[in-house]
Amino acid sequence: MGNINSVVDIIRVHGSELADSVAYIAGDRRVSWAEAYERSCRMANLLASHGVGSEDRVAFLEKNSLEHFDVFYGCALLNAVAVDVNWRLAAPEVEYIVNDADAKVLVVGADFVPVLDAIVGNLPSVRQVLVIGGDGRYADYDTELVAQPATDPGAQQGPDDVAFQLYSSGTTGRPKGVMLTNSNFFGLLPLAREMWELDESAVNLAAMPLFHIGGGGWATAGQYVGASTVILRDLDPAALVRLIPELGITHGFVVPAVLQFMLMVPGIDTADFTSLRVLVYGASPISEEVLAKSVTTFGCKFWQAYGLTETTGAVVNLAPADHDVSGPNRHRLRSCGLPGPGVGLKIVNPDNGDECPQGEVGEIWLSGQQIMKGYWKMPEETAKSIDADGWFRSGDAGYVDADGYVYIHDRVKDMIVSGGENVYPAEVENVLMGHPAIADCAVIGVPHERWGETAKAMVVKKADAEVTEQDIIDYARERLAKFKCPTSVDWLDALPRNPSGKILKKDLRAPYWEGRSRNVN
Repeated sequence: MGNINSVVDIIRVHGSELADSVAYIAGDRRVSWAEAYERSCRMANLLASHGVGSEDRVAFLEKNSLEHFDVFYGCALLNAVAVDVNWRLAAPEVEYIVNDADAKVLVVGADFVPVLDAIVGNLPSVRQVLVIGGDGRYADYDTELVAQPATDPGAQQGPDDVAFQLYSSGTTGRPKGVMLTNSNFFGLLPLAREMWELDESAVNLAAMPLFHIGGGGWATAGQYVGASTVILRDLDPAALVRLIPELGITHGFVVPAVLQFMLMVPGIDTADFTSLRVLVYGASPISEEVLAKSVTTFGCKFWQAYGLTETTGAVVNLAPADHDVSGPNRHRLRSCGLPGPGVGLKIVNPDNGDECPQGEVGEIWLSGQQIMKGYWKMPEETAKSIDADGWFRSGDAGYVDADGYVYIHDRVKDMIVSGGENVYPAEVENVLMGHPAIADCAVIGVPHERWGETAKAMVVKKADAEVTEQDIIDYARERLAKFKCPTSVDWLDALPRNPSGKILKKDLRAPYWEGRSRNVN
């Protein structure tokens, strides 16, 4: 196979060398690598016609689809940068990201035209809007695409050029654009072949949202080796149980909640999973019970991956050998594994910056080729996250055991992980404080059977204010993505604070997590 050293090489090499092999499977559509390359070339020329050049940003707002890859590789062919926007976000959040990225073109799925309508007048950098499926008022994606020549513009990508920009929720209440370079991607991609046994015969499931590293990054890992990608628009566990044997799916990345829901599907015990070779899971903790049942039900190799958007995905991995549910090392099922090749990991005391002794909990710091270039247009935030020696502060708390296995204990920052989505209390609190009846509030994560944890608002009402729990939840839902919104509200006379005024979140959380071995679910 030709040399693949940057994201753009994936589409160029496979477009010619695997021309007739299936690149994408989406519903009843099959797209060969030759067609995928042709579509990407047309997209590149379309973007160039609207002034998109090297390292310019193109925003994409749509669920998982073929068009994601048209845009992702179309950008790569120009050395431009695809910015996938979380489609669960509310209109003001989408507007912020499109503007922050200085996107020159915005591609929107038909389902999200109402969001587009709400913000289209406030997007100064956007020169062209394309609507997939068309709606008569905006330029139609397919019409514009087929009108372009299928010639490769021929741009090259350097190792330090940004290939993908994903937005993480902001701890400060503002989302941050994580810049991932070709070099970052290629710290991980060669491992996909060795570790996860991905190859060109694989049928790889892209079920997680492509705006996440666990979605877009995982799909790229399969495409790097020439695998076919099964693009799942909506994550329906029952459909997944049916599709695995139907399409001969061999590989997939899922969050633990998906495994949990699949295990509840009627007929799961008689379903045929013989095609499965490897399942990778991560993005939120998993219960031993769900994991043990998954290993026996699916009968394939399981890998756990721990990583962040800022680390281009997996940096710590729990290998199949450590998924022995009845062996002497069963305790390892609670760990997220060992650092990957080339990954530096240390546990640091956040109070004094010293490295913690083995077994002691501190903040997980990471280094290596996969650490992001930085946050787009946010040098101060980048400097706060990555020190002068290249160590990235993960914000997660954990410890390392005598065998080098990493255990996640809690989160240093007050982040909540709900169904694999990161929720930052600061952002939610910021919105809730705009409610006329709220004098003070704090948002914490509380255990939730289905989502692992969800946000709870602890609210101090203004004197004489009349407000219900539902009022507050509805207020949040008008302004934030649903997964960020509180699912319950508690009323307090005052919030507990330390002498410097910081809310004692630990005290607020404690009663809800009593009797649990760790404070993340």
